[in-house]
Amino acid sequence: MGNVVIKLGINEITEMRKYYSKQLLEKNPPGSVFSAKTPGCVITAYNSGKVLFQGNDSEKEAGKWGSVDLSAAGVGGGTKKVATSAKGDLPPGISQMSAIGSDEVGTGDFFGPITVVAAYVKKEHIPLLKELGVRDSKDLNDEKIIAIAKVIKDVVPFSLMTLKNDKYNKLQQSGMSQGKMKAILHNQAILNVLEKIAPDQPEAILIDQFVQPSTYFQHLKGQKAIAKENVCFSTKAEGIHLAVAAASILARYAFVQYIDKLSDAAGFKIPKGAGAQVDVAAAKLIVSKGRDILPSFVKLHFANTDKAMALVNKRKF
Repeated sequence: MGNVVIKLGINEITEMRKYYSKQLLEKNPPGSVFSAKTPGCVITAYNSGKVLFQGNDSEKEAGKWGSVDLSAAGVGGGTKKVATSAKGDLPPGISQMSAIGSDEVGTGDFFGPITVVAAYVKKEHIPLLKELGVRDSKDLNDEKIIAIAKVIKDVVPFSLMTLKNDKYNKLQQSGMSQGKMKAILHNQAILNVLEKIAPDQPEAILIDQFVQPSTYFQHLKGQKAIAKENVCFSTKAEGIHLAVAAASILARYAFVQYIDKLSDAAGFKIPKGAGAQVDVAAAKLIVSKGRDILPSFVKLHFANTDKAMALVNKRKF
């Protein structure tokens, strides 16, 4: 099991706590601000500003908040330190460039697909997107996301990639990591947008970072085509270029629509996230339609599957 430690300011830890609000643990270790658990990682933030990531996805999860500095790997304990700079090597003035941005949603949700969008924002469209209220989709409620998405989908060229649960589960069971799935989806979405806007060329391609750049390109080995020119990575990229913010809104819009379809198929409202509410929803689904329906609704390897089965066996829901 890997361990990663990063150092953050109080504002960033507050933001982090909000981000993991649906996955917070009830008991916090001594001296900690909060502790949260994702399907592949336990995150503990301490009063000192240090944040510990433990688990198979520790490097990936820490990468959302800082760039992993492999040269600073700990000795003996297997703990990697992470640089506090999230932006990395970005072109000067990137926020005002014509750029493709890509982002994904659904990776931490038990129900629903992984949804990736790449979007192209010309510099002359940046003021319009600001006027429309485009920003990180995590800061917007579903109603606002839908309203903005319906407008910008006709303004910016974009590509939507949806990895449905059935295929996701088959790939995961074959040994493919979620990181590789995401890399392939991001790359294909970017290639699709490049084809749409040709002969125009973006001044930059900004990917909301979920792994180290070297790992990202390692995941893409064997793909027929790989977008490499002017590609850069950053965590919290929605705040760096509106192309990523637009992509996050369009991805969230598509994800919300898909969850609505799953709700219609289930006969009740499907919740988002990976908290206790999805365990209850999955248990209801198993009782009403049988366990065999789960692969088309959920990510089976999440711990929520076993929790839902336990609820069914105990009839506690």
